[in-house]
Amino acid sequence: MHGWAGKVLDIDLSKGAIKNYPLDEETARLFLGGRGLGARLLWDAVGPGVAPLSPENVLIFATGPLTATGYQTSNRFSVSTKSPLTGTVLDANSGGYWGMQFKKTGYDALIVRGRAPAPVYIEIKDAGAKILAARHVWGQRVRATTQTLGQNNNKRNVLCIGPAGENQSRIAAIMNDGERSLARGGPGAVMGSKNLKAIVVEGTARPQVLDQEQFKFMLYEARKLLRQSPLTSQALPEFGTAVVLNIVNHIGALPTRNFQQSQFERAEAISGETLAEKYLVKNAACWACPIGCTRVSKTDKIEGALSGAEGGVEGPEFETTWAFGAQCGVDDLAAIIEANAICNDLGLDTISAGSTLGCAMELTEKGLLDSDLRFGRADLLAPTLEALGARRGLGAELADGSLRLAKKYGAPELSMSVKGLEMPAYDPRGLQGQGLLYATSNRGACHMRGNMLGLEVLGLPKLIDRFQVYGKSSYVILHQNASAAIDSLVVCKFTNLGVAEEYFARTLSAVTGVKYATGDLIRVGERVWNLERLYNLREGFTNADDTLPPRLLKEPVSDGPSKGWVNQLEPMLKEYYRARGWDERGVPRRAKLEELELGAL
Repeated sequence: MHGWAGKVLDIDLSKGAIKNYPLDEETARLFLGGRGLGARLLWDAVGPGVAPLSPENVLIFATGPLTATGYQTSNRFSVSTKSPLTGTVLDANSGGYWGMQFKKTGYDALIVRGRAPAPVYIEIKDAGAKILAARHVWGQRVRATTQTLGQNNNKRNVLCIGPAGENQSRIAAIMNDGERSLARGGPGAVMGSKNLKAIVVEGTARPQVLDQEQFKFMLYEARKLLRQSPLTSQALPEFGTAVVLNIVNHIGALPTRNFQQSQFERAEAISGETLAEKYLVKNAACWACPIGCTRVSKTDKIEGALSGAEGGVEGPEFETTWAFGAQCGVDDLAAIIEANAICNDLGLDTISAGSTLGCAMELTEKGLLDSDLRFGRADLLAPTLEALGARRGLGAELADGSLRLAKKYGAPELSMSVKGLEMPAYDPRGLQGQGLLYATSNRGACHMRGNMLGLEVLGLPKLIDRFQVYGKSSYVILHQNASAAIDSLVVCKFTNLGVAEEYFARTLSAVTGVKYATGDLIRVGERVWNLERLYNLREGFTNADDTLPPRLLKEPVSDGPSKGWVNQLEPMLKEYYRARGWDERGVPRRAKLEELELGAL
């Protein structure tokens, strides 16, 4: 007996057609759900030559086999599509309540095709799905849309886009539960291109768990391990993700002023400790999460439509604080909190938005762009983001990300991006393995594709020299494979800080009845990673795209603990290809594909 009894909901907005069919059991065994299932479905649905903002692109929303079971952090889901920012395979995942509620409608995945002739939203309940008119919410911001369509975390949950998605900004996010985001790579623009404003879900059916006794035991073990971990029981609940800002700055790996420096002299002013001391209202958590890393913050600038029931807003996370802080040379935490709230309400990726502003600031200071943007101009964050969301004035140029902006003004090297996706808050000159991770990530520069912070900085599960070059590839590959597996389950990566992959595999076996060992689970991640690589190769990407901005390869850090270092990518990359079982051009060898059961593609 097994538990792969799910369904796929398939909606064509051009035709107004709704159908559903069983989830293929073999596909589920090989790719699980979430990111893996999304990549496999995208491979068949969107081939080369499809423009990301055309009706031929699809949006695939997928839960995982653990979603809504009540297992720790089993609230998450993902969206997969062809990225309008990068042209690569894209998935993004989110927490909150929406994923749990969608799974309880009885579906494992939703595929949205085509383009509606007028604004619509989709409503999904146990009894089925409907396509409904959305003219009354088109033009509304995220918070207003969420309220208008009846958000209720215990019964009804809303996923939507804001003005940025409607205006097809290539850095637009899809938002759920008001302030949760599927952010990176511009999925909100794809949703906007389809005239799809929102997806509302109401479900009542709990997913099947085949071995209840084993599941309860694994749940007990996971809770115990999370309580024992200092990160998941103390640091994250007390200070949120921004707890690492001072740490990363201290070692000289916090990118500052568009990566011109690797330390921010005013880091303490925007740290997680300062956020907790001055602006924290309370902690919050996603459904079935014992960690509670979410901050609810309040400032004098947060009021009215931006504020929630407590007069505050969720966040900001570490990456957001960095993007509008050190990256822009801004030390005004209240302004950063406001910028985060505006991005959530407009539906924008905060990492790409902040990094694009940082790029614009350097372009301006170098005399290449005529604007008022300068490093340190906290007063310009809010109005610039408003213009970006509306595609108004300079905002129209910022709306498509830093690479297109920098190219337009003749300085593409000033875009701190990989494959067109803006880099997060770690300077690869001070973290060599992180540089290899960025360069090889399938969706572009991304710390969520196997973050090396634990190994290179925190000593989790052990500490390795952050400046070490040779021998790093095996660590990066293991983290990438594990990350892809966790994204396919789908659970929060913070759970993995206290709970090892072995526990995930045993829980998966209890839920599905299919026996998975630790190695089997990691093999799923390797399979997903290679499929994503094949997708990008089919789209025309090559090993030349596995690189970093020239600044990080050629300009040594000028001072601080990482002084004199550049990222030594080339030897790491050669080692990485060999260890992956790819040829010297970064193409997976036939033997590797056969080993991963991908040979038929």
